[in-house]
Amino acid sequence: MDDPELRAEADALLADLVGAPSGTARLREDQWHAVAALVRERRRALVVQRTGWGKSAVYFVATALLRRRGAGPTVIVSPLLALMRNQVESAARAGIRARTINSANPEEWATIHEEVERGETDVLLVSPERLNSVDFRDHLLPRLAATTGLLVVDEAHCISDWGHDFRPDYRRLRSMLAELPAGVPVLATTATANARVTADVAEQLGTGGGEALVLRGPLDRESLRLGVVRLPDAAHRLAWLAEHLDELPGSGIVYALTVAAAEEATAFLRGRGFRVSSYTGRTENADRLQAESDLLENRVKALVATSALGMGFDKPDLGFVVHLGSPSSPIAYYQQVGRAGRGVEHADVLLLPGKEDEAIWRYFADTGFPPETQVRQTLAALTDAGRPLSVPALEASVDLRRSRLETMLKVLDVDGAVQRVKGGWTATGSPWSYDGERYAWVARQRAAEQQAMRDYVGTSACRMEFLRRQLDDEGAVPCGRCDNCAGAWADPSVSAEALTGAAKELDRPGVEIEPRRMWPTGMPALGVELKGRIPAGEQCSTGRALGRLSDIGWGNRLRPLLAENAPDGPVPDDVLRAAVGVLADWARSPQGWASDASDASPRPVGVVAVPSLTRPRLVGSLAQGIASVGRLPFLGTLAHTGPDGAHVARRSNSAQRLKALSGAFAVPEDMGEALALTPGPVLLVDDLTDSGWTLAVAARLLRRAGADRVLPLVLAAAG
Repeated sequence: MDDPELRAEADALLADLVGAPSGTARLREDQWHAVAALVRERRRALVVQRTGWGKSAVYFVATALLRRRGAGPTVIVSPLLALMRNQVESAARAGIRARTINSANPEEWATIHEEVERGETDVLLVSPERLNSVDFRDHLLPRLAATTGLLVVDEAHCISDWGHDFRPDYRRLRSMLAELPAGVPVLATTATANARVTADVAEQLGTGGGEALVLRGPLDRESLRLGVVRLPDAAHRLAWLAEHLDELPGSGIVYALTVAAAEEATAFLRGRGFRVSSYTGRTENADRLQAESDLLENRVKALVATSALGMGFDKPDLGFVVHLGSPSSPIAYYQQVGRAGRGVEHADVLLLPGKEDEAIWRYFADTGFPPETQVRQTLAALTDAGRPLSVPALEASVDLRRSRLETMLKVLDVDGAVQRVKGGWTATGSPWSYDGERYAWVARQRAAEQQAMRDYVGTSACRMEFLRRQLDDEGAVPCGRCDNCAGAWADPSVSAEALTGAAKELDRPGVEIEPRRMWPTGMPALGVELKGRIPAGEQCSTGRALGRLSDIGWGNRLRPLLAENAPDGPVPDDVLRAAVGVLADWARSPQGWASDASDASPRPVGVVAVPSLTRPRLVGSLAQGIASVGRLPFLGTLAHTGPDGAHVARRSNSAQRLKALSGAFAVPEDMGEALALTPGPVLLVDDLTDSGWTLAVAARLLRRAGADRVLPLVLAAAG
């Protein structure tokens, strides 16, 4: 590796990159080995190093060196939008012109394409979903493959379905790797790959380019002090945050498992006077940018975030990471806590596990690759169509939720069985085999990760050593810093006042439920003559639920009540009181029960229950209890006219769900007569809404029978 001139040039570029005086910065040995392999030997390399080690310095220094030697632009594939923004700014310090193509800047894509064509861009950062875009794949990707001077695969563990964060879009890189001209170097980087994932990524990296160089280092983070604080319930955890957040060093991140939990925690902490911002999948892009800027400049104490923030936030002086609930994988946990302490000597990392964590894991769990029958059904539907089918059109033939169907199609695309084209998806007709053994192993791996996370919470051994061993770090030894090595350092106490405030925040019921306004695509093909926009006179109104199953307030109360194996029984008194409170708040809101601000918002003329095959006593007693307290007529329960179990909720797609509901209900004669005699709004009561189609179908029937509005009230929203 001796090449003094190249080494001196690389170190000078590093100094520019980090803003250090010339001659004061020097690449680590493995950084230099990677740079030399890429620039001098034009090899393919996989770098597995801890967060903060300086993987981005490798590809920026290599980019500058290769560009000086006449190479084309570097293409970096990264799933991290926040990190992309940070990297564009870092590159500029070294005189490297970087641009990014991702879902947040579609209006700039054409201009960026032109700049790449003119050679004005040194680095193009691309989000992985672009690789599966038809226009990008068919037009820009071949040109990039032909002109790229260096291909970088950031967060390379996403390539492997053995890993904790497999992303099918990444598998498209196999094609790009195979199509790269000889001598084009490739760099893959990750901080979270165990031995099996490392071997899998190295094998894929070698596609068309020979054996890859693997540089793997120790994964200890000397600045991090890990701890676990066990508290009785969600209220105690929120109260603990309010009592101890100011004691944590600097500014940091509070991770929550769900959007609802992040929003609840943000609202509570703001109410206690803390400067915090929420950062979730629902946060608008402009608000994300503002939140990132506020944390970078220490204008907030913390971002309260879901995994939407992920690893992609580069703040070297981040002082703490607190998890409000356990992630389902210790490898993902290591990745998230790795944001802290990169440029400071000390950072605190605390996990506050909750009793509801495992229920949330189950609800949001990837249910794995679908059974072979459903995959074959999808291939047959595409073959029989004889034309491209969109995902909504496919839903009429395949009983899979949209997100799972899309993931399956991406895997089949990489396997060569289907192809994404203009207008949707087509079958290629190529032979394809179902690798059931591999899919089953991956499912077992996910279960093992969950067990390992339970073990992490309960271990009496070193926590950092535990995480390093999960990543097959052979050098893992006790850290001497965590709560098990050095003794508990986080005070678990909370004051009665803070606990009362937290309980009050979590006990506040009521979330809005948006109605369905469009029928699913492809219903006539299923024998259901519904299509296009639902007529205004047949729509459901915006409704209310006590809470979401994913939140840590009412979600914790409702999950056991609505669990599949929960016994049916009368609605509990506290739940009924909360439902009545939601109705009262709804009536007192500025718009009340009106469909728009000009309506007089009359009281409902009656209460109707949705027929339940699984919880008839719960739903019936809830509807009758509301009618009794509100002094409203109970008009009865819609008749169930379909086959037994036909309308029982299950996590299928919209088309299949609506097909199951079609013809499943009817308005009883006496209910219809009452609505005809006294037209007005009707309260429609159910226990749970997931897709929203049960409420839409029931509302359509009631409105056709004479109700001028249908106001849904349910115990829980599934999302």
